[in-house]
Amino acid sequence: MAPTYVQLAKMNSEFAKKVIQLIKAIPKGKVATYGQIAKLAGKPHAARGVAWILHSCSESHHLPWHRVIGSKGTISFPQKSKNYLEQKKKLLAEGVVFLDSDQIDLNRFQWKKRVSKKPKSRLQPRIFSDD
Repeated sequence: MAPTYVQLAKMNSEFAKKVIQLIKAIPKGKVATYGQIAKLAGKPHAARGVAWILHSCSESHHLPWHRVIGSKGTISFPQKSKNYLEQKKKLLAEGVVFLDSDQIDLNRFQWKKRVSKKPKSRLQPRIFSDD
């Protein structure tokens, strides 16, 4: 089914552009959570939006979708589903190790990208005189 006009507008939003840029930046052998990407993109409560963008844009933007996982270090697809098995296979091929519980050790494999703080403005306040 083709996306609606509203969905297309959302995909072209600044948030979507940031999400796509961030997902493309996740290095091989590392993972990021949906919430982590949302926070880095400036909307910390938009993890579902990240999932929607992944679902809508992975193919057209050649996103490494397999590197985005749930907050507990698990793949979000139903276990043993085709997508689950494909994602796990891709992560294993990049050296990501799964624990017995099919969890990924986020301390070891989570991408450590941090939110960058905006530099403070160097503009000086204007001083007005009476003359």
